[in-house]
Amino acid sequence: MKLNHDVSPEEIKAGKFVVVEGDRLDFFSLITDVRLEATHHSILDNPPSPDERVMREVLSGTSTYVTVSLRPMLTLPRRVSKRVQPSPVKSIPPHFAPVYEAVEEDVSRIFGSEADDRRYFNIGTPLDMETPVCIDLYRFVERSTGIFGKTGTGKTFLTRLVLCGLVRSKTAVTLIFDMHSEYGWAGQREAGDGRRSFVKGLKQLFGNQVAIFSLDPASTRRRGVNADVEVLIPYDCIQVEDIAPLQDELRLHTTAIEAAYLIYAKYHAHWLEELLERGERSPDSEDPFPLKTFAEELGAHPESIAALYRKLKRLERFPFLVKSDRRPEVDPIQQIMDYLHRGIHIVLEFGQQSSMLCYLLVSNIIARRIHEEYVKQTERYLATQDPKDEPKQLVIVIEEAHKFLNPTAARQTVFGTIAREMRKYYVSLLIVDQRPSDIDDEIMSQIGTKIVAQLNDEKDISAVLTGVNNSAGLRSILASLETKQQALVIGHSVPMPVVIRTRDYDEKFYEEIGCATAGVRSLEESASMLWT
Repeated sequence: MKLNHDVSPEEIKAGKFVVVEGDRLDFFSLITDVRLEATHHSILDNPPSPDERVMREVLSGTSTYVTVSLRPMLTLPRRVSKRVQPSPVKSIPPHFAPVYEAVEEDVSRIFGSEADDRRYFNIGTPLDMETPVCIDLYRFVERSTGIFGKTGTGKTFLTRLVLCGLVRSKTAVTLIFDMHSEYGWAGQREAGDGRRSFVKGLKQLFGNQVAIFSLDPASTRRRGVNADVEVLIPYDCIQVEDIAPLQDELRLHTTAIEAAYLIYAKYHAHWLEELLERGERSPDSEDPFPLKTFAEELGAHPESIAALYRKLKRLERFPFLVKSDRRPEVDPIQQIMDYLHRGIHIVLEFGQQSSMLCYLLVSNIIARRIHEEYVKQTERYLATQDPKDEPKQLVIVIEEAHKFLNPTAARQTVFGTIAREMRKYYVSLLIVDQRPSDIDDEIMSQIGTKIVAQLNDEKDISAVLTGVNNSAGLRSILASLETKQQALVIGHSVPMPVVIRTRDYDEKFYEEIGCATAGVRSLEESASMLWT
């Protein structure tokens, strides 16, 4: 596109949404680049000075001009009164076709409207516009989703926005592994002046539609709310498959994992308790080297057993892990399944138990069991074809996703299986991460929708564009995003890539989703309330 001479190039931004009016079709397009051009290089070699205003005006728009690179995405027939679904671009507009900024009607024709259908959820507005851009929540949950951006770009707020849309629309039920206790009752927000304030979590906004499960109930109570369920996990819930992906965190050698399988083959679910008990050397024990004797019984190498014991003994410091004699009356995993079956969203808070080892272990244990249950439910539904047996679509939210989905871990953890199976068993992932380049390429190519905030590393930019057609133009858009409240949305739940200013998460938002209650509090006010 040649820019009109009376429009300043400073007004044109990469990612802006425009419409090209062809003879028979409207072409909905993204601006991907802006360039200054001249008819002859001598003009640039001898430019007019700032005082030569007349010469500058004579040259502007003729001898010097601006070209804008557009990427046509979708087409709609012109002069059609009824609603028509947009089609992928298969042609180009003719020479001299006029280009206009998109207006509200154009955006709603492409992205849908919350007012027309609850399947659409307003996530933000296009650059320099106040028209809502919606994602299709039905398509959003059909495949796994990724929210990416470097630290400090607002990934948590983006995730919370999307989760609010899922809870309100009842499109799916969610299980959130909340590493930093940001999604349950309240979260923190940094203001521009460095002050912090609180914003509402899902439990405040949606009440009984959301349940807080806590591995650290004391921490949950200190934040002014009681957990709906206090989670205790018996040792016999831990399988070797839950430990194997933690080799890097535990610095376990492969031979130690092989030794764990030997213990499991003999003691089954009680393998971990047996290892920890046999490793405890009693003062009056007749066997001064119990692990050596244990290794001989199993036919394992003593050093492998000893290394496995030393590394797994770290698990004893987690207070939510209990021995079989302290097993809770109700299986915590079954409680989670019961809540999900009733359509209640779950936020699993880690409180002060927020080490990466703890997060990886608990997420592996619970996700593996839930995946097994969903496979059984799906098989039952396929056999009976009774709508009552159909599982509810589940979205599992994980942070620090590259720890679960790097090329090595993706082959061992259930999260890699879920990401590949997509909707087959009614389970998908919502992964939140600042290092997408560390995630397995195959997994990245399977992600349906990507919401991408600012990224600086070239490897990360290449990773998020894996599987995206004609990604070259989107690179410059990603590079131009601002640090806060801007994101590129691409993939399955939007008909075309679009850059948005993300929706504010504030009192207005609470009212718009039907949750108008008490407002945002400062840290000082909140502390006063909690300790009164």
